Amino acid sequence: MTEASIWPDDLFKFAYVPDFDGKLVGLAELVEDEDWDYHHTPSTHSRPILFNYIRYTYQRIAEERKIGLSADGDYSCFNTGLVTPNQEAVYASFQTHRNPGMQNWFFKDWFRRGERELNKFPELPDLAHYFDDPTCLVFDGRKDFRVNVEHIIAETPRDRFPEPYKSMADFAIQTVLKGAIDNGRERVRRSYKAAIPQYYRGQVQLLLPLCLSDPRLADLALVIERHASFYRASTCPTLDMAYNNARQLAKPDRDWLQP
Repeated sequence: MTEASIWPDDLFKFAYVPDFDGKLVGLAELVEDEDWDYHHTPSTHSRPILFNYIRYTYQRIAEERKIGLSADGDYSCFNTGLVTPNQEAVYASFQTHRNPGMQNWFFKDWFRRGERELNKFPELPDLAHYFDDPTCLVFDGRKDFRVNVEHIIAETPRDRFPEPYKSMADFAIQTVLKGAIDNGRERVRRSYKAAIPQYYRGQVQLLLPLCLSDPRLADLALVIERHASFYRASTCPTLDMAYNNARQLAKPDRDWLQP
């Protein structure tokens, strides 16, 4: 069995996980208390943020080859990046799947780092790693800020906007967006913490709040991509989408990003 076949890029190709939503209930009870639910978007999963967090954490773990193996090769595990209220790391554990035609592994359980079940691993794998330069996490107000609002409108599905904005003509929504983007930029220039890092398709980007009608409430997020001497605004995810991507790096400060 080759390493490539052992570590596919999707959790559900890697392992058979029956009743994954039920398994997430146990995980949510084990780790630090956190709100894993959407508050704006319907979902088929009871804890959609945790569902996506585990799937995309696995994807990065597989890419980095950070899956631990027992000495006999019958068990594997990875670091979820989550901790208990006592700050003990939590791992996902798997056993080889003997049934032909099925995934190579099946899910066993979530275990704290100090539990006996993990003694079978000579080394426990490290967390997923997402960046080498920590300056990518902080907004630099000295950089040029480039915005093509027409492109953002074209790239952002209109149903992401709340009413009455989703029903507006392009020119009207462009006018509203220009003002909201200017306000969001000024906000992060005054407080760099208002720019929240997210991980998306292999790179760290920053999220800025877009308040369309109430300065105290964000309606959407604005993704800005970092280049050598400037930032480029690219698209507007919903708050739930933005929180999902931001949660891969860390639990976001909910000053404005609230799923």
